Amino acid sequence: MNKDSIIILSGGMDSTTLLHEYSDRIAMAVTFDYGANHNSREIACAAANCSMLGIRHIVIPLDFMGRYFRSSLLSGADAIPEGQYDDENMRSTVVPFRNGIMLAIACGLAESHGLRHVMIANHSGDHAIYPDCRAPFIDAMSQAMHEGTYDGIDIFAPYTNITKGEIAKHGKDLGIDYSLTYSCYKGGEKHCGRCGTCVERKEALAYAGIPDPTKYEE
Repeated sequence: MNKDSIIILSGGMDSTTLLHEYSDRIAMAVTFDYGANHNSREIACAAANCSMLGIRHIVIPLDFMGRYFRSSLLSGADAIPEGQYDDENMRSTVVPFRNGIMLAIACGLAESHGLRHVMIANHSGDHAIYPDCRAPFIDAMSQAMHEGTYDGIDIFAPYTNITKGEIAKHGKDLGIDYSLTYSCYKGGEKHCGRCGTCVERKEALAYAGIPDPTKYEE
C-alpha cells in the first residue's frame, strides 16, 4: 500500500495502536513536545515504536504552549486530579485547542512531504472532556485542511466513535507491547495509578483482556 499519511503520535496507547494498525500507510510520525508533565516519557515510547516499525519520527517543540496556555497538564504533577476519567474531574487537564494546533502543523508537514492524510487517534472516551476530540471538530478541521491545501489534505481518525477499551482490543489482535507506551499525566518514572489517565489505562487493558504490563508506584 502507498505510504500516503503522517500520524500525530503521542506515545500513549491510542496513537501507538493507530501507528501499528496502519503502519503500511504511514510515511512519517510527528510528536509534539508542548511542555506537558509526561511529554518526555511519551516521546521515548513514540521513538521506540517508530524504530521498531521503520517509520521516520520527528519531534517538534511547542514550548510556547507550556509558557502561555493554562492547563493543569502544564502545571506540574501536583496539579493533576486523581480519580475517574470523566468531565468534572478531568476538565482542568484540557490544553486549549491542542489538537487544532497539532493538526494544523501536521497538515503543513503532510503537504510539504507529498502526503495526503493526517492520522489522529482521538476516541469516544475523550468526547465529554475535550472539545477538539469530538467528531464535529474533526470533520470541520478536515474540511478546513482540505480547502486550505493544494493537495486536499484531510484527516483520518478511525477511532473517533470507539472506546479506549475497543482500541486496546485492536492492539491485542496486533500483539502490541503496551509496556512501550506511557499514559500518566503526572509524568513520573512509574505510572501513579491514581490519575484519570492511569485509571482509564487500567480499565482499557482489563476490557481487552490484556495483562497489565505497566509499572505503577507502590
